[in-house]
Amino acid sequence: MSAINISVYDRFLAGLSSLLDKAEAHCAAKNIKPEAILQFRLFPDMFPFVKQVQLACDFAARGAARLAGHEPKGFPDTETSFGELKARVQAARDYIHSFPASAYEEADDRLITIKMRGNDITMKGSEFYCIYSLPQFYFHLTTAYNILRHNGIEIGKADFMAANAG
Repeated sequence: MSAINISVYDRFLAGLSSLLDKAEAHCAAKNIKPEAILQFRLFPDMFPFVKQVQLACDFAARGAARLAGHEPKGFPDTETSFGELKARVQAARDYIHSFPASAYEEADDRLITIKMRGNDITMKGSEFYCIYSLPQFYFHLTTAYNILRHNGIEIGKADFMAANAG
């Protein structure tokens, strides 16, 4: 479980950091105020770009912590720039690497309880990862990517797949 969840979260968080670089460069090249992208929403009832990035980081960090048998730490949502979002991504990457591989022993069967809409939901670690944590992570990552594409940032599938991320 350690090798699977850490490598997936880390690879795509690295890719997200690269997307942030491209978005920042696009704003500079086109003389666009960063806030135009950072606060952009695909639809009025959806979260803006900055929140999509924060949530992608949160689902990776919280997912890794819970699978490792730890109570997840919180990250304050204070980012207002591409640089601050990149620092948040790096903090999430550092956090998921802070748990030793041994913490994930028996994570597949570890019971994990989370709150959803005010109710406690308990599931095995494998279910938590496959049907909750990872889909949530990809949802917010994909929405952030789509906001950038919608706004003309020149990115493609290889960028989303973190083909060149490190």
